[in-house]
Amino acid sequence: MIKVSDTASKKIVDMMKDDGFDATKDYVRVGVKSGGCSGLSYELKFDREIGEDDKIFEDNNVKIAVEKKSFLYLAGTILEFSGGLNGKGFIFNNPNANRTCGCGESFSL
Repeated sequence: MIKVSDTASKKIVDMMKDDGFDATKDYVRVGVKSGGCSGLSYELKFDREIGEDDKIFEDNNVKIAVEKKSFLYLAGTILEFSGGLNGKGFIFNNPNANRTCGCGESFSL
């Protein structure tokens, strides 16, 4: 499962609305791809459709779609949002990551 913090949930719902998506029907697609300074990087985008190989979760009023192969890397992750002085953006607190880069956008196992 993937969890969503209160702060991230509010930000996602607002961003979805701004981009013409409906948080009650549409999904946040979370994934992993090769790349980044640590080997793997996170993907986050909005989607209206789900695929055959997607795992679907709902937490804190956010519907999440994750492809099965990405889920292996993301199980137990908490999606958070930081608006602090050190930068603004989404943070993936991933218990599976052995190492993360300084920007927090990539990781390795």
